[in-house]
Amino acid sequence: MARVKDLAFLSGHDSGTIVLGVTWLAPNPQNYGRGVHPDMVGLHIGVHPVDATARAATRAVLRAQILPQLREWVTRAIAADETWQLTDHEYYWHMADGRCSGAPDR
Repeated sequence: MARVKDLAFLSGHDSGTIVLGVTWLAPNPQNYGRGVHPDMVGLHIGVHPVDATARAATRAVLRAQILPQLREWVTRAIAADETWQLTDHEYYWHMADGRCSGAPDR
């Protein structure tokens, strides 16, 4: 958690099937001097809202499957080479019909 710049519990409208997302925000020096503030560079995690009727099942899947995968993704991001770290990346975990799936980062 010391490496995470932002942990947000999102609220509002439906996020579809997304339950958790992680973003690596790069310094983005190629945008003509309007780069990302250094305090924002790094990992950002968003916990998406889940319908009340699915929370218990989602929580169990989060603990058993998604959080270990998140830890692995964060570990790889921290150890990644400079080329990877100079590009923004995202990864989302989805829940549908009680099953978890991850969407590849960009």
